[in-house]
Amino acid sequence: MIYKIFKKELIDTLRDRRTLMTMLIIPILVFPITLNIFVNLSASYEKSATKETMKIGIIGNKKQYLADELNEIPEEMGNKKLIFFRDSISLFRSLQNDSIQLGIVTGNAFDLQLKTMFPAEVKWYFDASEIGRKERAELYMNIIETKAQEKRYTDLQVDGRKINPFNTEYINVASDKKMIGKLAGGILPYIFIAFGFIGCMYPAIDLFTGEKERGTIETLLTTPVSRWQILIGKMLVVILSGLVAATCSLLGLFISIEFLNIVENQELLKIIHEVLSFSFIATLFSLLIPLTVFFAGVMIPIAVYAKTFKEAQSIITPLNIVMVLPAMIGFFPGIELNFKTACIPVVNVVLATKELIAGTLELKYLLLSFSVMILLAATSVFVSFRQFGKETNILN
Repeated sequence: MIYKIFKKELIDTLRDRRTLMTMLIIPILVFPITLNIFVNLSASYEKSATKETMKIGIIGNKKQYLADELNEIPEEMGNKKLIFFRDSISLFRSLQNDSIQLGIVTGNAFDLQLKTMFPAEVKWYFDASEIGRKERAELYMNIIETKAQEKRYTDLQVDGRKINPFNTEYINVASDKKMIGKLAGGILPYIFIAFGFIGCMYPAIDLFTGEKERGTIETLLTTPVSRWQILIGKMLVVILSGLVAATCSLLGLFISIEFLNIVENQELLKIIHEVLSFSFIATLFSLLIPLTVFFAGVMIPIAVYAKTFKEAQSIITPLNIVMVLPAMIGFFPGIELNFKTACIPVVNVVLATKELIAGTLELKYLLLSFSVMILLAATSVFVSFRQFGKETNILN
């Protein structure tokens, strides 16, 4: 009987275009579109920042040390144009109205400090809100400083290697897979959770509040079927919708990687293929299923209580922020999966997924996270059953 109710409600749900959009179309398209836009914008900004001609303001005349050194830097290091100012006030004014992009101010004793081989004071001014300006200033200054350093070594007849007491090398022992999991692993569970919630939302409202609005809930309750069977049949459709939406977002990610050539690095592509393995997907869904049941269990009492579709939507939509907001914790570095975080709903799923991608997920934390979500899912189903069993909620 539960299967018959499930089948009937699923067919009705699949006839709704709005549900199909949120459950299938949007999750599949969101990754390809988002990643394409992100990659193209990043490449465009990087290219424009490299090709941008930096107008560099210098106080003084053309015949001075920094001007000569800047002119000798090849154009391969970035296009530049030197503009000379009489005082710092006019230089700062030009920086503020973007007539120049970089400004150089030296100390009063600059030339004397160079001659006496003391550190000469140089200040670079720039607008840090603009991409690439600080990096260009650091690039130019590193070239000038390295050249001046080598000249001093020659003048002092000193072997530069004797100045540096250590030859230090910093080696990252973390695997590329672990780095991807720790740095970028937060986005994947965030997308899954968001679409899992949205995928549950419209079917939950339509199958309960929608039935009340259409006046068909009374007819359904007169059939010789237990109320809990009706609830479970409808709830299974809501859960399936959420899982399909999350699965379609994963499918969208797979399409982006495999067919749109977004990832050009073959080593990185190999790591991503290792991550998207059958064991990874199976473990991920072991966490997503109770999470989706929990979402359904939270939405259904609201949908049962609400009198109209609009009222249910106005209550559940803000709830999306409350549920998805903890998923953003995956973007913060340093927060690890432990006994405390494994007991926090939604957060445990996000952190477990990050650890799963990195290949560092411990079984005890996985089992604890799974147990917490199962307990929460069971509680939400019980609350849904209590709410659905009240005549005042059904017939209001």
